[in-house]
Amino acid sequence: ISEVRVGRVDGKLIINPSREQLSASDIDMVIGASADSVMMVEGEMSEVSEEEMVEAIKFGHEAIKVQCAAQERLADAVGRKEVREYDGEEVDEAIEKKIHKMAYDKVYKIAKTGSDKHERGQAFSELKESIMEAFSEEEQEEIGHLIKKYYSKAEKSAIRNLTLDEGKRLDGRKTTEIRPIWCEVDYLPSTHGSAIFTRGETQALATVTLGTSREANIVDMPSFEGEETFYLHYNFPPFCTGEARRIMGTSRREIGHGNLAQRALKGMIPKDWPYTVRIVSEVLESNGSSSMATVCSGTMALMDAGVNIHKPVSGIAMGLISDTDTGKYAVLSDILGDEDHLGDMDFKVTGTADGITACQMDIKVKGLSYEVLIEALAQARDGRLHILEKLTETIPQPNADVKPHAPKMVTAVIANEFIGALIGPGGKVIQELQKETGTTIVINEDPVTEEGIVEILGTDQDGIDKVLAKIDSITFKPEVGSVYEVKVIKILDFGAVVEYIEAPGNEVLLHVSELAWERTENVSDVVSMGDTFDVKYFGIDSRTRKEKVSRKAILPKPEGWVERPPRRDNRGSGDRRGSGDRRGGNRRPQRSRD
Repeated sequence: ISEVRVGRVDGKLIINPSREQLSASDIDMVIGASADSVMMVEGEMSEVSEEEMVEAIKFGHEAIKVQCAAQERLADAVGRKEVREYDGEEVDEAIEKKIHKMAYDKVYKIAKTGSDKHERGQAFSELKESIMEAFSEEEQEEIGHLIKKYYSKAEKSAIRNLTLDEGKRLDGRKTTEIRPIWCEVDYLPSTHGSAIFTRGETQALATVTLGTSREANIVDMPSFEGEETFYLHYNFPPFCTGEARRIMGTSRREIGHGNLAQRALKGMIPKDWPYTVRIVSEVLESNGSSSMATVCSGTMALMDAGVNIHKPVSGIAMGLISDTDTGKYAVLSDILGDEDHLGDMDFKVTGTADGITACQMDIKVKGLSYEVLIEALAQARDGRLHILEKLTETIPQPNADVKPHAPKMVTAVIANEFIGALIGPGGKVIQELQKETGTTIVINEDPVTEEGIVEILGTDQDGIDKVLAKIDSITFKPEVGSVYEVKVIKILDFGAVVEYIEAPGNEVLLHVSELAWERTENVSDVVSMGDTFDVKYFGIDSRTRKEKVSRKAILPKPEGWVERPPRRDNRGSGDRRGSGDRRGGNRRPQRSRD
């Protein structure tokens, strides 16, 4: 067997694409196969059709055949060793026939009743116990392990034949039938978003939490470093299968199921969505397809949280029961846990109404023919659309806004030169601003433009508005020739200190000579504390090297006004011709010292 990764860029399929190609690819699929048939498929896609998915699998399979042929040539070159057979397994055909005769018909009868998991499990346990009791204590001690082994074999055979021969399943459904569905949104009112999804005896409760980029999931792997602003955690506690055991660390199964559900949903999150989004799925009961229940509950929880997803996503787990001797097979929709255990395939497919977003397939037989694969995908599409209809009946579209108690996110862009001023020395400005407004402020630098991206998160709109006003104040840069409204905040002998109305905190001196066209002896004769009026901005004055604004520049000149001639630059040199005393008056003669 061998494996390849398949991508597709601009409609062209690629074997083992580079990371750069994968970033532009609408298919990212890993395929494992022998030279004869496909054995494993896993990947994510951008709403591709079933036909496109099969085409990608076939394309990858052709490359795998080349690699398998190379393996064969290598084996021929180095020499093949004789295949070793395991002969340590104990076999007793007489006991096997006896157990089969005792168990098969009774198992078939129990399986045909279509009872629920608990009732069916109880009946099978009682049957198994009665068969054990048919043997003496000595026999149980000696061949008890064989009795259990051959009972399990008879049970598996009876359940599989029931489906192949009569088209009936353990819970009484037909092969294409989906279990009853019940779902509800806003199940936990205090969360930012929540939904519960129940399909038969499988139930998943999903919650959504919204945060800033500071809450992004940091990924640090040998093959990739970065951050995820959308991520999903899947929890499978012991009680969901009726067990009572210690909860250890997150299992590989939980990680794998969570990754599958995350891949199914992440393509539906808008690129410009400002929040970091975390979904947590708690499996409350499980009898098959809990990862697909997570996809369904996660979709509704996102919509309940006001996340404007492109389209809702549903998921379904398909199964297969086949008999290589007779050629019979049955593709099963929405498999039970027992059907996963006793069947030949577990094929999970997720997608929107327009195409597939993720898949995961593993099989227990030697391979899967394309005929069965195409049938399974078509049957999965029908099941997905049925489930999707139930989801959209519960919540037709995303809520228009986030919950009242959820944080509101506003993003502002500032020039790089103002980042330091907003943070302040030792973070003083930003920390005081957060404390005063009850908001969370995160500043990131855009790697391309080097601009500052300011994220403001808060539940109180007034607090957010105060932060925005402060940012406007810090980043305010008046334009030369523009007119601005100002407010008098201080009166001096030589002018008035005014504050820009649109940028509180930004002050400038309005000189007494710029108050009015007429000569102003007293500033208070023209303006008072708190007065608001317009001024014109002239930029930096070449003489004073300070910012200059003028009130009189936008006032009409008084009638008969005569422009005063500008002062001469050489006014300090004076005209030294003549003998008059420049100080005026008569100069007293110097007293002689003789």
